[in-house]
Amino acid sequence: MKNLPQTALITAAQMRQLEQDAMKSGAVTGLELMERAGCGVVEAVFEKWPEFSQTSYRAVVLCGPGNNGGDGFVIARLLKEQGWEVDVFLYGDPEKLPPDARTNYERWRALGDVIARSIDPPPLMDDSLHLPKQFDLLVDALFGTGLTRRFTGLFSMFADQRELLRTHGVKVVAVDVPTGLCSDSGRLLGHVIEADLTVTFHQAKLGHYLAEGPRSCGTLDIRSIGLEPRGDKPTAGKHVRLVANADAAVSAHKGETEHKYAHGHALVLSGPLGRGGAARLAARGALRVGAGLVTVACPDGALSEHASHLNAIMCQAIGDIGSLIELLADPRLNALCAGPGLGTGDEARAQVTACLAAERAIVLDADALTAYSDAPESLFGQLHQRCVLTPHGGEFARLFPDIAAKLAEPPISGPVYSKVDATLEAAERAGCTVLFKGPDTVIASPDRAASIQAAAFGREAPWLATAGAGDVLAGIITGLMARGFEPHTAAATGAWLHVEAARVFGPGLIAEDLPETLPQVFQVLLEKDTD
Repeated sequence: MKNLPQTALITAAQMRQLEQDAMKSGAVTGLELMERAGCGVVEAVFEKWPEFSQTSYRAVVLCGPGNNGGDGFVIARLLKEQGWEVDVFLYGDPEKLPPDARTNYERWRALGDVIARSIDPPPLMDDSLHLPKQFDLLVDALFGTGLTRRFTGLFSMFADQRELLRTHGVKVVAVDVPTGLCSDSGRLLGHVIEADLTVTFHQAKLGHYLAEGPRSCGTLDIRSIGLEPRGDKPTAGKHVRLVANADAAVSAHKGETEHKYAHGHALVLSGPLGRGGAARLAARGALRVGAGLVTVACPDGALSEHASHLNAIMCQAIGDIGSLIELLADPRLNALCAGPGLGTGDEARAQVTACLAAERAIVLDADALTAYSDAPESLFGQLHQRCVLTPHGGEFARLFPDIAAKLAEPPISGPVYSKVDATLEAAERAGCTVLFKGPDTVIASPDRAASIQAAAFGREAPWLATAGAGDVLAGIITGLMARGFEPHTAAATGAWLHVEAARVFGPGLIAEDLPETLPQVFQVLLEKDTD
């Protein structure tokens, strides 16, 4: 069983449905699924830490009261057969284990003891843990995707011991998801046992990539348990895709006979003198991502400022709202960007209104969103399906205060309301695509399609937290829409390219570097495309 690349992300309920459907069809039994899961975890552990496969070590396996605990008994047995010393703890009543977990409990009991502990009420610290003084691997098979309540009491002691385990070199592997992490939202239900390695099955879960998921999971390893075929469309419920290389490998080619207008003409609105830097960043992003032409439209007084900084990008003065409307009458202007450095007064609102009335593909970012923070409904009434809103957390809260408040509520039980839920609700209300920024950027559309672009699991780019980076992202999305990409695809692909450019450049990045690094990203994509 090997690592499996995939782009569909699923919920805990969808995973249970997949397993139940497979068992009902007779393709596989529950015991076979459990055995495959346990084998997958052991294989992943040995691949992650090859020294563990060379000789015997000591493991502590924490088993919960459900089927995740059954996986733990399989893991314990397989490690024992490899010559390991294994201590098994069961948190729950062995008589109440599900049938398959009970079978694997009995199989383990033929090889070793089980230290049983109660869950309700949690035992006192003095008689709860009883872990051996020295061991090498901790297997967290307590709840997995089945956790629906806060992880407190006894279990918080394991979370509290995490730094001590690190100090002593103990490796922690989580089965499916680290206990304490909601597998649907990536939010914490109380405490969490942070893993060095998380092994999940069939497909990644939303919670692996959202919120606290990446930090809690360590390395993510996805193993097959035979629930094929696997596709991009999961069972009924949320259809969420991870933005991966395949999505971002958009054609960087331009046909040999095509002219510049075949790749669109993007217009970026700019604010007054001294505030044009953000618009220029957006314009360079649009041009570098492949728009055929890009124009910055600015007040008369700012024209010389832009002209002194721009060469390939054109400049156009707009003296009043009438001149903007006249400019927008040009049908070749097929994608607009409003917001970076625009200003937030009545004039900014009037410009946004004029752009929306032109019914072109448009990205609304930064000031264009803030300008409506006191009256978001007046903005929503003007939006159309070719719009993309790109709020960060603060802007999202101003536009969708009730949704943001729901997202901020402390989790009490699972499944927890997630950033995907919030963005989908926002997109439905706005009637257009919404890109909710963050390390776990979520893109959602009114048709209930959602994508996650996660800067995680080897794609981290913390240096993107720099002034102007969001303006470049707005420009990249605008440029892609100028080239003909649909709003959701443009937003998801733009977010991936944005992170990839930051990763290629590396630490020390400033916003100006992002557009200039895009050619390197495209070159890599072209090389992969020809392999």
